[in-house]
Amino acid sequence: MNVLLVSQCSKRALIETRRILDQFAERRGERTWQTPITLAGLQTLHKLLRKTARKNTAVACHWIRGKDHTELLWIVGDARQFNGQGATPTNMTRRDVLRAGDEDDWHSAEDIRLLACIAALFHDFGKAVLAFQNKLRNNRAVADPYRHEWISLRLFEAFVDNESDEHWLQRLAAVDAKATKACVKLLKCDGLGEHRGPFATLPPLAKAVGWLIVSHHRVPGSPEPFQENHIKVLPDAIGKRWCGERAEATQAELKQCWNLKAGLPFDSRHWCEHARNLAAQMLRRAGLLGVNWCANAYAMHTARMALMLADHYYSGQPSHARYGDAEFALFANTDRQTRNLKQRLDEHLIGVEVNANRIMRSLPQLTASLPSIARHKGFRQRSADRRFAWQDRAFDLAEGLQHKSAEQGFFGVNMASTGCGKTLANGRIMYALADPVRGARFSIALGLRTLTLQTGEAYRQRLALGEQDLAVMVGGAAVRELYEHKLRNGSESAAPLLPEWQHVHFEGSMVDGPLSRWLAESPATQRLLHAPLLACTIDHLMPATEGTRGGQQIAPMLRLMSSDLVLDEPDDFGLEDLPALARLVNWAGMLGSRVLLSSATLPPALIQGLFEAYLAGRRQYQANRGQPGRPLAVCCAWFDEFAPSAGEHGDADSFLLQHQAFVSQRLGKLETRQLEDNRRKALIRPLDIQQGLPEVELYGAFAAHLRQQIAELHAAHGMADPDSGKRFSVGLVRMANIHPLVNVAQAFCAMPADADTRIHLCVYHSQHPLLVRSAIEGQLDSLLARHAPDSWWASAAVRDILDAHPESNHILVVLATPVAEVGRDHDYDWGIVEPSSMRSIIQLAGRVRRHRPGTVAAPNLYLLDTNLKHLRSGLASEAYCRPGFESREFRLRSHLLHELLSDEQWQHIDARSRIRQRDNADPADNLVDLEHEVTRQWVQGAAEGSPLKVVPASLWWRTCAALSSVLQRQQPFRYDPQGRQRYVLMPDDGKTVLHLLDREGQLVPADNLKTFINLELAQGISLWGVTDYLTELEQLAEQLDMEPEQAARRYGWLDLPATGCDNGWCYQPLLGFNRNT
Repeated sequence: MNVLLVSQCSKRALIETRRILDQFAERRGERTWQTPITLAGLQTLHKLLRKTARKNTAVACHWIRGKDHTELLWIVGDARQFNGQGATPTNMTRRDVLRAGDEDDWHSAEDIRLLACIAALFHDFGKAVLAFQNKLRNNRAVADPYRHEWISLRLFEAFVDNESDEHWLQRLAAVDAKATKACVKLLKCDGLGEHRGPFATLPPLAKAVGWLIVSHHRVPGSPEPFQENHIKVLPDAIGKRWCGERAEATQAELKQCWNLKAGLPFDSRHWCEHARNLAAQMLRRAGLLGVNWCANAYAMHTARMALMLADHYYSGQPSHARYGDAEFALFANTDRQTRNLKQRLDEHLIGVEVNANRIMRSLPQLTASLPSIARHKGFRQRSADRRFAWQDRAFDLAEGLQHKSAEQGFFGVNMASTGCGKTLANGRIMYALADPVRGARFSIALGLRTLTLQTGEAYRQRLALGEQDLAVMVGGAAVRELYEHKLRNGSESAAPLLPEWQHVHFEGSMVDGPLSRWLAESPATQRLLHAPLLACTIDHLMPATEGTRGGQQIAPMLRLMSSDLVLDEPDDFGLEDLPALARLVNWAGMLGSRVLLSSATLPPALIQGLFEAYLAGRRQYQANRGQPGRPLAVCCAWFDEFAPSAGEHGDADSFLLQHQAFVSQRLGKLETRQLEDNRRKALIRPLDIQQGLPEVELYGAFAAHLRQQIAELHAAHGMADPDSGKRFSVGLVRMANIHPLVNVAQAFCAMPADADTRIHLCVYHSQHPLLVRSAIEGQLDSLLARHAPDSWWASAAVRDILDAHPESNHILVVLATPVAEVGRDHDYDWGIVEPSSMRSIIQLAGRVRRHRPGTVAAPNLYLLDTNLKHLRSGLASEAYCRPGFESREFRLRSHLLHELLSDEQWQHIDARSRIRQRDNADPADNLVDLEHEVTRQWVQGAAEGSPLKVVPASLWWRTCAALSSVLQRQQPFRYDPQGRQRYVLMPDDGKTVLHLLDREGQLVPADNLKTFINLELAQGISLWGVTDYLTELEQLAEQLDMEPEQAARRYGWLDLPATGCDNGWCYQPLLGFNRNT
């Protein structure tokens, strides 16, 4: 390819870019270069320019595609030096004639800045006490009776002295050293006397400042059990126990904790100058006083973010003599390396205030200063395949909403069916909504690591997005490494491809300051924030609301503030995670993101609840940003493979009406299509097993029932191999929990197969070592990709099964937990379901004949009439739970599926029962109605006048709950009551030895906890999948050029429950780990 490079750099940036460009191309002028170059060479040049870019860098690359045609490929640095086609201006002026750069939509930015700065001046007053100063001087990391931020709040309360905001600001505007004595005199010393919390008596502005002071490290949280009254009166309910009180402190420790004989920052001349100046600004600011700022979540949390970031940044800087008094005797911190006293307290307070001021002034320009993607042909290209033509209609509708969505917000729902290309369509919709000049920035958040990696790979391959355009972030490097290793060892995907589309990558040009320097010190944070497109597990964004300490909120808040959000399959999360999901959507709306939900099975209660969360967040956003006084009317859109729809809604009820109309229209078209392609038929099968049997007998009887049903399904759906004539079928048996699954598998292996039949058994669940589970998934991915049936029979995966044994009938049975339901693009011939919820039945049904259209004559999906939990305890306890929706608060009157589902519900196993609720719902007698009701109560709450059965997510936006960590503690994201303990399976002289990974990262032998299972196979039973851990480990170590021990430490780990397994674990390579009973 022939390229032309144009440099509009200045100062030292011009010298540096000339040095780099001269190595790759010949000069055609003072600022132009031209050369033929390979794609790899151009990518290297791009990386070098990006690596050395600075504020004054501006380089454009044009692809000379013909005699009269050039195309802009990318711009590194300041994109303002070029127009949309990469042309340079004829002339320039330094005068900002239009002053467009001075304009932003932050009409409360000055108020937020003042709040952050005044809190910064007071935030560490509590470090002046004798206990903290002794701790610094003696280098002792001990817990004080009261944390310094609580003492700071008490000192600020003493300074306010129950006066109005105007009066205490007037005193601050004339503050001097005399304030120290007055403040100490009025100080309420907790522990040395009984005092009520400070917030009830503080005026509105002081209350907001006080909350910023006390929360600058940790969001306050009640140590007591949840009480709804607490969050309804926040922040007034916050007391000393909410902020880390150490109740067992002695009287001597308490006296030191409140000893202020060394003085306060009021004694610093420089501090008083800053405080007087700031107070004068606040008194002049119209509208600052008399406002309930604590009810303004946007202002409070943006100010807190600026304060935390400034504190974090300045604490890492050396001491600056220009801040504070040189002789000031109190200190704020110590040097991490030398442990010597570092910053004086007055200097630290001033430094944090100065940097909070700088950060708040840079935030309005944040989005414009970050990288983005524009003019990407892949996102805009029309679909050549008729199956994906709906994406073009979705793109056109979204593009028409671009201007409105930027001003009014956007909440979209993509309900297209599986296999219609939702993944790429989501990106196209968000690209269409973005400003075509500024370019697109959006995040795709998913629940599973495997789905995240697959999504990232799909965007990378189909749209030729490089690492500077797309960041893929998942927790656990080993998972990603094994996934990429599998891709490299593939055939087609390993071949290098010339990018089909070129596009412009705007590198961005962030103003130098605390924010840019803080990002430079944290590569992971920089990657999260800088990537124009981010595919990540939702855990990377959740700290925006769930991170309650240590500045965890900063990076994800900045990401939500500067990009849009796609939530992929949000209904796959468990009930316990829905409140955290709703909190994230609420803050996405509050911080200005456009939100798109993507799932074919979204229940109406969840969609309405999430829209209500977004609407409440958008209300906060419009109170602080955008055009003042604009009525709340969010742009809404619905997409599927038939016809998109749009509307504007300012309340959840009108939104639900349009959603129901869209769903009704969609269901009508789905029913018409199903007449031509009815690829799944279900049948409820009774389980004639006596209740209350001993476990061994119960599992044996259950395995016998499975064996009979597998034979029936194979007879109806097995297919003949064109070469050998052998009949072969692949089926999925889904069980709810690992412990019974492993025991049923053992019983299954002990039963001989029928004559002339070979059963191949694969056990798939989450308690395999990582490398084994990854290998099993790779084998299943290969075997169950059935888009081309003719070539499938000739594949190595099929031939290995059929050619190794002489029997005429071959059945591959995958015995799996719910891990097989989501995130796997697998096509089975038939399925058997142990029921736990309608959602899981629908998910599993989507794996039956997933790649092969056409109507089937006989049922290919068997639904067991009940589950093992019911067979053990009957109606005495919940059966459709863990996983499932039944609980003590929401009980079913029956556990028999033929009584819990109507004929229409079980005869049509598809999305219709999930996306539309029945008119006359009966949650106690119908499994689908139960799921809708439980979802509604978890997200929206109980009906008016009814008592709360669970703590609803809606309390987050209907109260000031965000001022505390009460809800996050009550309903933590991904809560696991058993906890997790990491183990590693290490090789040792041809054996495997179990090790426990302790908190220091050291391996501790724990083989006494492992009991090896000798699995005896009956006639006609074979094992399929990874059957030898050591063999798989050695192969992987050889491929990665690692020692087996090193490979085991990195890829041979697994997380097992930390409690409830006192008898240790039993292990067999096929079966994985299972708790001993």
